Amino acid sequence: MPEVAVSKKASEVPAPSRPTEVFQPMFPVGKFFGLSPFAMMREFTDEMDQTFRGSGFGTEIKDWAPVMDIRQCDGNLVVSAELPGLKKEDVKVEVTDESLTIEGERKQEHKEDHAGYHRWERSYGQFCRSIALPQGAKTDQVKAELKDGVLKVSIPVPETAKKARQIPVAG
Repeated sequence: MPEVAVSKKASEVPAPSRPTEVFQPMFPVGKFFGLSPFAMMREFTDEMDQTFRGSGFGTEIKDWAPVMDIRQCDGNLVVSAELPGLKKEDVKVEVTDESLTIEGERKQEHKEDHAGYHRWERSYGQFCRSIALPQGAKTDQVKAELKDGVLKVSIPVPETAKKARQIPVAG
């Protein structure tokens, strides 16, 4: 089989196609022009911190907000908070005349050892929620119970006369 040599002249090389969108580099070159090497490294680390903040990398403890329901039922203000995996030692409930505060910390670890690999996942999270209480709440009769991952706090409150009126909806 004979060899074939192929060559192109510079004028025959097609021009590179231009993208329809303008490319914005993550670290604009002009931003670093004229900076000292130390200032450039500081800018770079700030950009990296901002990029990975909240992405699950690192070991810092992040805020965590459990799902909560608040309702008035049978003369009680009932607050339910979903706290899966927490024990009663991990949760603190405080009450004042003005508010109910629920706070705690979640620490979960999951380990797997199999032939050929080892996996260890950890997640941490703190939460603190405060709920304003109505006037006349009987804070000396508060009851709290943690069962099946749901914290239920019951606070006796006085019944208030409900005034309801129909509001016309304009169209």
